[in-house]
Amino acid sequence: MASMFQMQNTNMNQHVTFPKNIRPRSSDSFGQVCLPKRTETAAGQQTIVAAVATVEVAATTSTRANTKTTASTRITSNLANQWREIQGSNNWENLVEPLHPLLRQEIIRYGDFVTACYKAFDLDPNSKRYLNCKYGKKNMFREVGLESCGYEVTKYIYATPDINIPIQNGESCGRWMGYVAVSSDDAVKRLGRRDIVITFRGTVTNPEWVANLMSSLTPARLDPHNPRDDVKVESGFLSLYTSDESESKFGLGSCREQLLSEVSRLLNKYKGEELSITLAGHSMGSSLALLLGYDIAELGLNRENSRRKIPITVFSFGGPRVGNSGFKQRCEELGVKVLRIVNVNDPITKMPGVVFNLENFRVLGGGGSFEFPWSCSCYTHVGVELVLDFFNMQNPSCVHDLGTYLSLLKCPNRVQIQKEGVDLMNRAKELLLNLNVSAQNFNMQVPIPWRSASARSTSNMVKLQVQSQRT
Repeated sequence: MASMFQMQNTNMNQHVTFPKNIRPRSSDSFGQVCLPKRTETAAGQQTIVAAVATVEVAATTSTRANTKTTASTRITSNLANQWREIQGSNNWENLVEPLHPLLRQEIIRYGDFVTACYKAFDLDPNSKRYLNCKYGKKNMFREVGLESCGYEVTKYIYATPDINIPIQNGESCGRWMGYVAVSSDDAVKRLGRRDIVITFRGTVTNPEWVANLMSSLTPARLDPHNPRDDVKVESGFLSLYTSDESESKFGLGSCREQLLSEVSRLLNKYKGEELSITLAGHSMGSSLALLLGYDIAELGLNRENSRRKIPITVFSFGGPRVGNSGFKQRCEELGVKVLRIVNVNDPITKMPGVVFNLENFRVLGGGGSFEFPWSCSCYTHVGVELVLDFFNMQNPSCVHDLGTYLSLLKCPNRVQIQKEGVDLMNRAKELLLNLNVSAQNFNMQVPIPWRSASARSTSNMVKLQVQSQRT
């Protein structure tokens, strides 16, 4: 049932070494009037009263400012003490429903890091930096408005889709996907640890759209010593993650090689410190973030010793499914923590595997632990889900817009946390919507959601389209 309502205002010992041929890229008066003495006295009294009132207002303003500062300090202090829980050490138990303010703050912070990818991405076909980052590493955060974030960019990341179709400049080569950054010494005091953050943008180019639509599952085989053929992921995402430009003399190494090399370098540089690895992405970028998290853990790069591991956390914004049940199980075994922030009306979060996904088959099986024999060949989501519910008839593309996701999170009264439930009618509607979106994607005529929606005001998002769900 759908209804419209008005929301109320209320320490590393391992290092990855790659071949030498890999080259990662790197404010008068008009006159005076003499008034009688009585009036002067009255004026004087008024002046005194006004002065007192001014002092009171100033004192009140100061008190409010001090209170706000104290609250901010308290939150920061809590983060330094509770960062492991916020990063998902207990799978965000009692933090998601209701949404804990500290967790909400961190989700927004990492979402802003992902937004920086879009702000810095050059979409001007006449620019020399077309489809690359517009700024240098030292200036990037300042240029996108994050100069006080407390992090330093250490490396830019590029990816090469292994898809032979032309793009705007006639070549299929590496495109800027995101960056690696590390917290500064001052930020370490606030965060409670040294945080290595890696962020990825979403889909922009035609080959990337094709990668999104390659719905076949293929074994990941990222660990050469143990291929684990039962761990399968979407072939397009895997191709984007592992493809390189080996045929070119000065070609890029794969996205994977660039990332593992830089992560390994940073882990060794800050060996002995309290560390965390945080991966964040939007749309397709969240898929790369999850693949990287799995890869790091599978290779054991986050193991400081036999008993201690550096926590790996993935913040996924509007992300699609990435792999099968074997992939999900292996991520859980390795301790990769994933928090999926999704909009129930976002079709991208239902892909790939619109029909053939483990969630649907569990419904057909009665919602229990029963799984069909072919369940291992079905897609399934990984991690804990934080559900938002928003829709705008005047701007349907907002359902996948990262800016809208973050705007809703910044206004807690607009956030609706829902438990996962079953509504066959809604599933049918979603299926029809997804099929329509998929058809548009194949014609390469889909608008870029984050670009078309972020430029619009979100003031009319107070009214949301809500679909009732029952557990």
